[in-house]
Amino acid sequence: MPEAPDGLSGRLEDGGHVLFQRIYFEDTDFSGLVYHARYLHFLERGRSDYLRLLGIHHRELAQEGLAFTVRRMEIAFDRPAHIDDVLRIVTRSEKTGGARLVLAQEIWREAERLTVARVEVALIDAAGRPRRLPPAVSCAFSQVSS
Repeated sequence: MPEAPDGLSGRLEDGGHVLFQRIYFEDTDFSGLVYHARYLHFLERGRSDYLRLLGIHHRELAQEGLAFTVRRMEIAFDRPAHIDDVLRIVTRSEKTGGARLVLAQEIWREAERLTVARVEVALIDAAGRPRRLPPAVSCAFSQVSS
């Protein structure tokens, strides 16, 4: 699988992942603030790139008939982001086991935390049934947590 240019997928640090995202006009609503649903996009990118840098690729899972799906999400929108802000999306694994991963995520603008989320994802097969995390996935998360 081709690698992204340096920095495009963020970086692993401090037991988790950091990704930077600039806010564009398309991310805002009529008020000039970031539309609430866009934060879900930013959080998804953080989770996907975290997995990517751990060597877990959605395309490879799909070839095995597997996919991650969001099972539960808790999110708090504490402060708004604005056009041209550069946001830092931080993702850390909180818990792994069975078919599930629980990830803690935050979105920051410089030293100001804007959004906090806790996301539970489950690995499912093509029929939508839960499947245990493959050993390589469990191993990747145990190495980043240690």
